[in-house]
Amino acid sequence: MPALISLTVQPDPPANATRAAADDPERLVSDPGVQAAARQLASGGLLGLPTETVYGLAADAGQPDAVRRIFAAKGRPADHPLIVHLPPAWHSGVDHHALEVPAFARALMDAFWPGPLTLIVPRRPGVAEAAAGGQASVGLRCPAHPVAQAVLQAAQALGVQGVAAPSANRFGRVSPTTAAHVMQEFETLSADELLVLDGGACQVGIESTIVDATRGQPVLLRPGMITADQLSRACGLPVLAPHELAPTTAAAPKASGTLESHYAPNARVRLMDADTLKQALQLLGTDVKPGTIAVYARQRPPGPPNPKKARLAWRPMPGDAATCAHELFAVLRELDSLGVALIWVETPPDSPEWQGVRDRLQRAAA
Repeated sequence: MPALISLTVQPDPPANATRAAADDPERLVSDPGVQAAARQLASGGLLGLPTETVYGLAADAGQPDAVRRIFAAKGRPADHPLIVHLPPAWHSGVDHHALEVPAFARALMDAFWPGPLTLIVPRRPGVAEAAAGGQASVGLRCPAHPVAQAVLQAAQALGVQGVAAPSANRFGRVSPTTAAHVMQEFETLSADELLVLDGGACQVGIESTIVDATRGQPVLLRPGMITADQLSRACGLPVLAPHELAPTTAAAPKASGTLESHYAPNARVRLMDADTLKQALQLLGTDVKPGTIAVYARQRPPGPPNPKKARLAWRPMPGDAATCAHELFAVLRELDSLGVALIWVETPPDSPEWQGVRDRLQRAAA
């Protein structure tokens, strides 16, 4: 079983996780738990790292053997790149990892870092090659979570320039948003192999927005809680979808969380609009065994209660995107733990603020 450590000093959560500074960095950096986490990274070990998006399975991006431990623990293909997380004073980290940074990418960093935004930029040769999956580009992010910032700052003092940290789950499965989720995912790893730092529940709840900055214009590769319109306003250029690029444009770099099937629980997820979901619930036959279907929807299943419907596992979907994102992966894990075969989910609204949630659910249902 991995080793779980808690903080002596409890941080104040950032009021706005899309743009937040560490809560008194020195107060947290000196915490024994943060120092133990930093030593774990510097020694080449794996760390369950809390961020404002999800928990990451972290290792020193500058140690190829440590990065390979991430791939092995997750069962992740070695050519599927990882995001490198930078400490609060991120400018030196960018210069260390990036061969060049376009002006629009600098503008996005200035606008949204620390926060849930990843920029893919040309990679400096010989730097973070294992974390980049061998690509000539690298994904960089400066997280807003005060505990993550403190750990990254403490690790930097020990020589760690950047920390590779994909979501701390088995490849393709539901991302973790609490330390307990990480412990469950990697329960077969020993305390020597994995240290998990408990920083509380993640505030954002889904992974970062990813923008490709390697092809001369900003391209949205993975939606998150920062919308394309917000990005465009910040950098002064239209942020394009991949299909909007000219056919002659170079191929997109590989990026985390962009496979068609991802974020999937053991149960099969099916997305349905409100009317289809209502009809499907009404048409359930009497031979359907109780406990085989769970429902995540904004409206409670209709009709008078009967033994079958009363046993449907139902969780209400929040009416705003930020709250839904915050709880999404935890709800999928909870419903999956009930042993249901199917999870029926009401399709979220087709509006920009819901794009990140829709993306995760579509991939979970693929």
